[in-house]
Amino acid sequence: MNISIRRALKAAATAVVTAALTAAAAAAANAHVTVNPDDTGANGYSHLTFNLPNESPTTKTSKLEVKLPTDTPFSSVSVKPVEGWTAQITTTDLPKPVTIAGATVTRAPTSVVWTANDPAHEIGQNQYQAFSLSVARLPAAGTTVVLPAAQTYADGTVVNWEEKAQEGQPQPKHPAPSFTTTPADDAASPSASAPAEAAPASRTSDATGAWGLSLGILGAVLGAAALALVLAGRPQAAK
Repeated sequence: MNISIRRALKAAATAVVTAALTAAAAAAANAHVTVNPDDTGANGYSHLTFNLPNESPTTKTSKLEVKLPTDTPFSSVSVKPVEGWTAQITTTDLPKPVTIAGATVTRAPTSVVWTANDPAHEIGQNQYQAFSLSVARLPAAGTTVVLPAAQTYADGTVVNWEEKAQEGQPQPKHPAPSFTTTPADDAASPSASAPAEAAPASRTSDATGAWGLSLGILGAVLGAAALALVLAGRPQAAK
């Protein structure tokens, strides 16, 4: 193997390792607790899926608590069972009465807690778990529903995902899961609902977006490395 080929291989290997480390860092930095609603139409029902990644390299995640809104409360909440986990819904008095679908509501579900039944079902390194709720009714269109979450690790560490994102500002370190409601499914004509359909119905997972970008970077680096090897392997033209 001549010197030019060895140099090309070394450069390619260095570039690939650097890109891989960058990809891992980007994914880790964006592995937040997120919520993905299957429907955001006002006054309707929705399934909310919370994705909970384990971010600790030394311990597992054993509990997730999600706080539900009290200013725009859900009139009903039900939990999808998760094997190896116990879910508990807490219903309390609201700070002030709220009118939902013409009825005055003074009590509503205000939190849900999922707890692993044993260490075998806790969320380990490089793992995540999905927890789902069925809720009703969603508040008026344009309402940002914020659902602060608390992630508890087996060693007792608690990470609070409760910071509100501000438009035009960098994403906070521990953003609260949230989504924004859209016009009711049957409230607008096709022409009026076109802008809403063009917008995403829910927030895309930050971790998924980071991995997609990272894979693109890796692909570009590998392509450049392959080209360098081809060029290095060509015989030098005679002078």
